[in-house]
Amino acid sequence: MNEKETAELRRRFHSQKNNIVSIKGCLVNEKGETVTAFSQPLASFTEDETEAVLSLFRKTLSGGMGKNLIDLEFPNAQVLNGQEHKRLLRLRDSALRDEEALKEVIEAIKTQVRMEGSYLILFATESYDVFTYGEDGKKSEESTHVFSYFICSVCPIKLTKPLLSFAAFDHTFKNLAANSVVSSPVLGFLFPAFDDRAANLYGTLLYTKDTYADHSALTGALFGVKPPLPASVQQEAFGSVFRESLAEDCTFEMMEGVRETVGAIIAEHKERKEPETLRLSKSEIASVLRENDADPDRIAAFEQRYDRTFGSAAKICPANIIESKKLELSSADVSIKINPDRGDLVETRVIGGVKYILIRAEEGVELNGIPIEIRES
Repeated sequence: MNEKETAELRRRFHSQKNNIVSIKGCLVNEKGETVTAFSQPLASFTEDETEAVLSLFRKTLSGGMGKNLIDLEFPNAQVLNGQEHKRLLRLRDSALRDEEALKEVIEAIKTQVRMEGSYLILFATESYDVFTYGEDGKKSEESTHVFSYFICSVCPIKLTKPLLSFAAFDHTFKNLAANSVVSSPVLGFLFPAFDDRAANLYGTLLYTKDTYADHSALTGALFGVKPPLPASVQQEAFGSVFRESLAEDCTFEMMEGVRETVGAIIAEHKERKEPETLRLSKSEIASVLRENDADPDRIAAFEQRYDRTFGSAAKICPANIIESKKLELSSADVSIKINPDRGDLVETRVIGGVKYILIRAEEGVELNGIPIEIRES
């Protein structure tokens, strides 16, 4: 799925736009035990309650593609014979009425998810009439097909702190007791994937709030597939691969050149309005290194370490490896943030055997908000 398709489904989760009949799920305590299961018609919610519960599903379709939202692909064997895929299909085709399949999915989640407190597992399903739009932006009179899917959100239950309130009607202060509230989802998934604005039974979309978390056990239990490395782990691993491969050639100038080149690739992809999420292969990243005059031996070392860390066929979302909109230099005692478009202000030098970071100072230099002057020695 891409950002446009995800946004299209996310817009469905408003009170006037969805075809959701009921919300199903269960409350799980901190021991992983089901406290209660429920199935509540959406029509029984107040308008505010409806908007609040739908916002939980919207958040399950939010965040960065490749970071918080991860496309997972089912191998052919899983689609043909896998029990996990058959279970998901039964849930989708029955509009969540297959109680056995629903229970099995809930048990798979409970087995792999542990939280400090209680949490909710929420499910919703709908059939979405997919319309086409002409070049003039007008919507077609009849839908081309129906996209049937379901979505699952895992939401922590958090206890609020006691608060002091003032009651204006009787001019008195009152204590508001601590209360349990449903928090934003930390996990979730959509099945099947919505690719090319149609159902893709070979795909599912996983949501994770924590970009460091390893959900391989959960995806194995739910889908029978292994996810890629978490986004933040990818970034750290890629940094290590770069540093080990380039060694003493891993200079500020080299890395700034790589950052700018990758940033240009991202900008060009966005300008072309490509529907697919941008991902770079090993060979494409090696080309970026060549473009920045990296030594051929260093590039060969990079390719070998890339294979060992990610796999030779792996493609990586560039936002997970290079922060094109951020330029920050740091050491044990210093952290410097620089306008990402002004890397030209920075130089690194060795003067008298001591390493220095030199930043060209222009007008308006301040220290803790106070304007200062810079004089010649």
